[in-house]
Amino acid sequence: MPGNIDFGKEAEGLVASFLEKQGYRLLARNYKNKFGEIDIVAVDKGVTCFVEVKARHSALFGSPAEAVSPRKQRQISKAALGYLKENKLLERSARFDVVTLLYEKQPPEITLIKDAFELNYGI
Repeated sequence: MPGNIDFGKEAEGLVASFLEKQGYRLLARNYKNKFGEIDIVAVDKGVTCFVEVKARHSALFGSPAEAVSPRKQRQISKAALGYLKENKLLERSARFDVVTLLYEKQPPEITLIKDAFELNYGI
């Protein structure tokens, strides 16, 4: 398990640097509330972005993006709504981005999927 935690922290660090180079302004990393966790909260051109980071050593068992299941989307959506409410940002534009890292070669392949999914807070 410690190896997975280190792998995840490394991936999130790479993504944070990548997003800053893309013009995002980072607001929070590993934001947690009673509904769940969001890897990165940032602003891109005035839009609050909730970023999910998914990294894999290989695509043997599917792409990293496929790991952002409908269940995970609901959890992120609920946590995001909590963040917006807590920070009095409910009237602001927001979106959900996914950044994937595939470590099949070095440096890892980084893919940004803007507006990867819609708000999903159903059952």
